[in-house]
Amino acid sequence: QVRLVESGGGLVQAGGSLRLSCAASMRSFSTYDMGWFRQAPGKEREFVAAISWTGGRTVYGDSVTGRFTIARDNAMNTLYLQMNSLKPEDTAVYYCAAGLIGTRSPKADDEYTYWGQGTQVTVSS
Repeated sequence: QVRLVESGGGLVQAGGSLRLSCAASMRSFSTYDMGWFRQAPGKEREFVAAISWTGGRTVYGDSVTGRFTIARDNAMNTLYLQMNSLKPEDTAVYYCAAGLIGTRSPKADDEYTYWGQGTQVTVSS
């Protein structure tokens, strides 16, 4: 059974930083491409970042490029999202997801098979 558990969310002032973690309970974590998505109240789920199974390829959403960094530790079955220079518009529930995406675009949420329950990030102005 696959389980993804996000942590590290919280309340932070604008300009601050947070690091999210996603602990994966799955034997094949190192073969899965991983992504972060977010959803704010009343809005559609938005792609944030993705990383290939090797860690060699990363893709970012336009709104977070240059501020967020995605990383993974395959030995620890953990995915990370370092978020710097946070803005109030970054406020959302953040979800990690796993999928076998290959060369297809990692920005589409239907490419992902497994999802975590989400962690709340709130950025105050």
